[in-house]
Order: sequence, then structure tokens, then C-alpha cells
Amino acid sequence: MVDTSAGSVWMRGRSRARRGRCPRCGTPSGRVHGRYARRLADAALGGCAVVVELVVRRFKCVAGTCPVVTFVEQVEHLTRPYARRTPLLQQILGQIAVALAARPAARLARRLGVPVAKDTLLRLVRALPEQPAGAVRVVGVDDFALRRRHVYATILVDLEMRRPVEVIEGRDAGPVATWLAAHPEIEVVCRDRGRAYAEAARAGAPQALQVADRWHLWHNLCEAVEKTVAAHHACVKTAFAAAEPVLAADVPPPLPDEYCDVRGRPRPLVARTRNRYAAVQELVAAGRSLRGISRDLDLDYYTVRRYARADSLDALLAPAIHRRTLLDAYKPWLYEQFTQGQRNASHLYRQIREQGYSGERTTVGRYIRLLKAGVVAPPAPRPIPAPRATARWLLTHPDRLQPDHTVTLHEVQAACPHLDATARHVRAFAAMMTNLTGSELPAWIDQVRQDDLPHLRQFADGLCHDYDAVVAGLSTPWNSGQVEGQNTRAKLIKRMGYGRANFDLLRKRILLQA
Repeated sequence: MVDTSAGSVWMRGRSRARRGRCPRCGTPSGRVHGRYARRLADAALGGCAVVVELVVRRFKCVAGTCPVVTFVEQVEHLTRPYARRTPLLQQILGQIAVALAARPAARLARRLGVPVAKDTLLRLVRALPEQPAGAVRVVGVDDFALRRRHVYATILVDLEMRRPVEVIEGRDAGPVATWLAAHPEIEVVCRDRGRAYAEAARAGAPQALQVADRWHLWHNLCEAVEKTVAAHHACVKTAFAAAEPVLAADVPPPLPDEYCDVRGRPRPLVARTRNRYAAVQELVAAGRSLRGISRDLDLDYYTVRRYARADSLDALLAPAIHRRTLLDAYKPWLYEQFTQGQRNASHLYRQIREQGYSGERTTVGRYIRLLKAGVVAPPAPRPIPAPRATARWLLTHPDRLQPDHTVTLHEVQAACPHLDATARHVRAFAAMMTNLTGSELPAWIDQVRQDDLPHLRQFADGLCHDYDAVVAGLSTPWNSGQVEGQNTRAKLIKRMGYGRANFDLLRKRILLQA
């Protein structure tokens, strides 16, 4: 029977089985000792709470040796001993609690028509069974912060099943080694270059192959390259300062090329801005107010104020007309060749094509014609690249660099032989990582030691301290990428609890959300 009242749905019924089976000894019994009504909450129906009222019977156990005197019949997939919710609702609430924890889960459950207390949801999470780790062949180990710089935890991930199998409080070697020793089937341990996990792997899984993560190797190399570039930045500054183009004596003072169109004539925007700037400055010098100038010139007050406060015409024109083109990176070189007497546009075009220019030949010819007419200014000297930018170019694949960055990097390498050697070593190491040719590592270390690069040499010496794991990291396809992903998920779960969850609850949610 179904009854709808007060915004809820009541379903009333009874069991039609003739006998019950004792849960202790399994003996069937038909002797009814009594009856009573059970009320169980079920999954919502159309946003309305559902209550199942079930009349159940209490049977007397007929086995004389059984310690159970009476027992209550259970309806399969509907009732469990002492439960006040159906298994379906219990499962739904458990999944919501695992995903959202306490208060957010309680708010969502209320919206779904199943009001429940936040503490009840926490108890549901703690009562959920964990999936056994099983046989783990390849495991990844990493740490994450429970409280940054103070409290940490360790996560262990099954890289083949792509799921976390354990979360250990702290990041010491002892507990990790104990867990590894309990799984003698482990064959590969992926880790970062920290000493704690290396010691744990040697103590707990001596039979396993240790693999140093390639991302951490590349990160350490990046740090060494940044220090090397910073140490030799003076060479780059000296070379770029000496390479500034000098205006030839026979070339008349030209106008800035950004103020002209392709034919060397002033652009309409430039002419209009110049006229307005002159008019506003003249009236300001005559003592007129900005409101009066606005009325006289029929301009907006804020436009007049901008023209009056501008230090020069260039301050007004530069933001409006500056446009980057493919030729901008090559204009200093073209102007230098032009002042030295090389004025053949086709020849210059072929030369910058070899440098990486991908534009049209007509653009180069138009720029050379403007230089011959003397209507464009010499390009501004290229700014000296910052150390971080230079390091980024050295660590980027050459095919992914922009054309102007490629040209600047070539100039940097030509200016400093130490940075040129750094570029060769970086590309050789990147080739080892990409092609998984870890057997070439000894030769790479020898080449680094032959050059005067202290920071790279320090990085190479550090690789020797963990040589076997580094070679395995550069030779096998295993890495800690999946561990880093699970680590990020664990941090998200931690932050969703506002950092207030006890470790047992946080561990449970991390393992159950896999």
C-alpha cells in the first residue's frame, strides 16, 4: 500500500515468506514469536522522502544447541539488522559523503529529499570497507603536505591499476619500508630523488628496481641551467650592447616607421592625434581650462585631460599604433646590413629566411624601399634578454621557439661559449629522456665535467649519487606522472575539508575516491 502525505511517500507492506532462517546456525524455522513494524528510509522519489514501513516477524530458533533464542526475518536487498535505511540509500549517502564530506554532503542530501546529519555522514565514511591493495607489481611513492612545511603524508599508488593503495602519515623511511616489506611481489618502485624514499625502497623492497622520476630530473636540470645563465649574463649584456646599430652619416634623420603607412605617408590616426595634441597644448599654454578646451574643440573632457597631461606625442601614439609583425625581430639586422651598403632586398630576404623568417619577400622589399627613401627610423635596439627568458629558451625544444626567440638565442650562444655548451648539454639530456637511452648517461656526465660549468657539473655529480635509479628513469617507461596526478587529487580532497579532517577520515576519502 502506498500513501502520500505531508510531502513524503509511505510504502507499507509485509513479508510473504513462510519460514525464516536463523542467522547464527542457519536452521529454518516457522514458529512465529511475534510481529512488529520497521520503518526504513529509502531513496527519494521525485524529490519527496520515501519511507518503507514493513511488518516483520520474529521467529523462534528450533535448534536446541543454538544460543539464539529468537531472530527477526530479513528481506533481501531491503533490510539489514538494526538498519534504519535501505541498502540503496545507504550506498547513495556513502558515495555523497565520500565525495563531499560532512556539511556539503548534508546540504546536497537535503536537496535530494534525504535529510541527514553531517555527523551521520562522517560515520558512514568511516564505516565503508576499503578495497584491498592486492598484488602490487609497480608502485609509485610521493609525499604531500597536510600542513605546508610542517606536517606531511605519503601516498603510494599502484601504477598499473592507476589508483592509490595506501596513505601513510609522515614521510619518514620507516613506515614506507614496512609497507613495502609486506608486499614482496613489488618489482618496480618509482620515486623522487629524496633520500628517505630511496632508503625505504632499499630496506623494504631490495628486490625491486628503483626508478627516479624524469620530471624531477628535468626540474633539477632546469635549476642548474638557470644558475648557469645568471652567472654568464654579463657576457650577454656586453654582446648586445656592442651590437646596437649605428646610424650612418649619409642617412638623414628619418621619421619613426610606426607613424607611417607602407608608402611612408603619415597614418590618418597619427595626423589626427598630432593636430589635436598641438591644439590642446596651445590652449593650455594660453591659460584655458580643460572644460573650456572641451567646449572649444568639441572633445570629451577626459580626452582633453589625457592630451593635456601627456608628456609628448609619442606617449599618445605608442599604445594605439604599435603592431608586431614577423619582420620586427629582423629589422635591427636588416638596418645594420643596409648601413653597411647591402641594399639588395632579394639577397637580404634569402639571408633572413635562413635565420627563421617566415614572412613574405614583399614585406622585406617594402622595408628596404622605406630605408632608401629615409622615411623610417632605425629600429630600436633589441632589449637584452633576461636570465630567466634565456634559460627558458635553452630548455625549450628548438622547433617550439618563436622566430624572434630563435634569433635571439643564436646571438646569445654566439656571444657566450659557456651558454653554447650549456645548450648542447641540455639538448643531449632531453634526447636521452625522450628516447629512453639511459645508457648514454656516463658519456653525458663526462662531457659536462670537461666544460667549465660548475652548476651543471654539480648536477651531474648529484646524478652519480643515485646512478642506478637515474639510469632506470632514463631507460624504462615507468615514471611518477600518475603519482603526481593522485597527489593533486589528494590535495584537492584535503582542501575540500578546509584542512580540518582527521588523518583517518582524509585517508579514507583518498582511498575510496580512487
